[in-house]
Amino acid sequence: IFSKFLFQLAPSLPLQEDFVYHWKAITHYYIETSDDKAPVTDTNIPSHLEQMLDILTQEEAERESGETGPCMEYLLHHKILETLYTLGKADCPPGMKQQVLTFYTKLLAHIRQPLLPHINVHRPVQKLIRLCGEVLAAPTENEEIQFLCIVCAKLKQDPYLVNFFLENKSKRPEIKSPVATESALSPDTGQSLAAAAVSTSSPTSNNNSNNYNLVTSLLNLTKSPDGRIVVKACEGLMLLVSLPEPAAAKCLTENTELCELLTDRLVSFYKALPQSMDPLDIETVESVNWGLDVYNLKEDAAVFTGKRALISFLSWLDYCDQLIKEAQKSAAAVMAKAVRERFFVSVMEPQLMQTSEVGILTSTALLNRIIRQVTSEALLQEMVYFLLGEEREPETSATIAQNPLRHRLIEHCDHLSDEISIMTLRLFEQLIQKPNQHILHNLVLRSLEERNYLENKPQEEREPLENGQPHDAVDLEEDPLFGDDLSPERKLSGSDWLSTSPPQSPDHSKSEGKTEVHKIVNSFLCLVPDEAKSSYHVEGTGYDTYLRDAHRQFRDYCGICQRWDWRGNPKPFEKCNLDIPFFEGHFLKVLFDRMGRILDQPYDVNLQVTAVLSKLSLLPHPHLHEYLLDPYINLAPGCRSLFSVIVRVVGDLMLRIHRIPDFTPKLLLVRKRLLGLEPEGITIDHMTLLEGVIVLEEFCKELAAIAFVKYHAAASSSP
Repeated sequence: IFSKFLFQLAPSLPLQEDFVYHWKAITHYYIETSDDKAPVTDTNIPSHLEQMLDILTQEEAERESGETGPCMEYLLHHKILETLYTLGKADCPPGMKQQVLTFYTKLLAHIRQPLLPHINVHRPVQKLIRLCGEVLAAPTENEEIQFLCIVCAKLKQDPYLVNFFLENKSKRPEIKSPVATESALSPDTGQSLAAAAVSTSSPTSNNNSNNYNLVTSLLNLTKSPDGRIVVKACEGLMLLVSLPEPAAAKCLTENTELCELLTDRLVSFYKALPQSMDPLDIETVESVNWGLDVYNLKEDAAVFTGKRALISFLSWLDYCDQLIKEAQKSAAAVMAKAVRERFFVSVMEPQLMQTSEVGILTSTALLNRIIRQVTSEALLQEMVYFLLGEEREPETSATIAQNPLRHRLIEHCDHLSDEISIMTLRLFEQLIQKPNQHILHNLVLRSLEERNYLENKPQEEREPLENGQPHDAVDLEEDPLFGDDLSPERKLSGSDWLSTSPPQSPDHSKSEGKTEVHKIVNSFLCLVPDEAKSSYHVEGTGYDTYLRDAHRQFRDYCGICQRWDWRGNPKPFEKCNLDIPFFEGHFLKVLFDRMGRILDQPYDVNLQVTAVLSKLSLLPHPHLHEYLLDPYINLAPGCRSLFSVIVRVVGDLMLRIHRIPDFTPKLLLVRKRLLGLEPEGITIDHMTLLEGVIVLEEFCKELAAIAFVKYHAAASSSP
């Protein structure tokens, strides 16, 4: 047995002797050398340190996983890392700090067994961390960031170890290890070493300060003039914020300047932007992911003034967004609130509330780009609260100005400047597509909750006519605007609309449902009279195109809204408070007002108004569907719906058509010009009206397609 023991032990003896030899050679240098001004590269110290690393790596490779060899035991027992830290701090001989940082980095990177739990590792590591980032643009910056990043990576692997790196005044409980009970039985294993270190050296009585030095050093290095160092420091911070330890998250947000760094830099980049920028440049500049901010100053300046500043701002915004997205939940909430208070409220709000049209346009375009770019849940929530407020109770006409910024933004949808109107409408179109329920509740749903847009009389109490319509519903076939004849080409036959959709299952082929959706679809398709239609003269502008788009968009919306439990029937009448006076809400009021002026507004404004309304119509909420897409609802006195607004527009159109000579040929010519099928020629009278009629026709086709797609989806999903 003894000889077998010697055989097992013998191979490791030369390694240990070699290891001790190299360490003694380093210590003897300090005893024997009087010239401490010669650079370390002129000595054998780098070579000895490299040999020590090679021996430790070889020793681990020759042993079973997790077993600590005699060389590693020697390094730990003789506090070699502590000694090296002292030499590195003194930078004696010159360049020694660089060598020590490299040794620490390689040791942590190459050795697989857990070293950080040992007191003789994490204490000198913590001390060395404090030396990093002390001097800006130091010659050791590259080694410093490599060292810090390997520590971050190790903490990401074992997040509980971060507690060793929190110098907190408040006493924390001991960290228990699952292998602690094994330490007495197997003292030579790396696991027992870790367990012993965790149980005996947890920093429970460190009263130095409330510092999270690892974060502080990384923050200092984000100020480096070297872009590569900045990116690596940002990567290290990304790893640290994601650690699940609550104590680390608390220390991160309360005892470091991380929030200040994020917001101060965001403010600085924003303030560096030109006061006036073309909204199209802001909207179309390429997306830049943080860390990939490669640029050419001459090329950027040639494209448009401010491009470099804009890309820098968007790149840092992307970093803030990703950092908050990755962060532990409580830390993410604190960081997002800091961005709201220190950037959105302090800097952006005054820009959005100004009276200069140029300033409003630029700041609104920037806000639109910000909304488009933000993906983290916490930051999106804070941005939404900033823009819309946190109110959830139904609006009244007296409370629409309760939140000044929200009120101003909605008013800008109907601004004297068409450019501001279009840009603000785009902003809201972007906003209502974000995965945040409060946006839609605040803007539209809270006003429709009680369904008090309906007459205060249950549907079942009304006497139906033979065709199944309520007695007081709008009957288009008897309406003087549409009563001449509903010719086959103006209607969408049952076979047509069914053939454009996926096949129905046998369970959903009831003729009643088909009849209902057929009536609704035809109601929208027949709203615009024949003499005001021009799409059937131009190929590729049919209703089926809208069906395909509506199907895709509705599917995307359902994916976003799935967790909000919207699908289903409207709130039952008996549970609705129908006595409350109905107010459509500020946002819908402005949209309906603009829709009512579609024949007198510029083409681009009309496109944007209808784009927002179609997005709202696509939402799978039963009240919104009923209010925007059901032509047959029995509206309460004084209330209007999207359909009733369009009916009034068509009524106005019918009166005006007869005053314009050659109305239909002019309409067709305008459509062809808009499609690029006809060159621009002589000016056509009543151009705004003709363009408005074309948008109106297309919008009605779009609403018909949305109604059909939503009906079909509901039929397919019903039991």
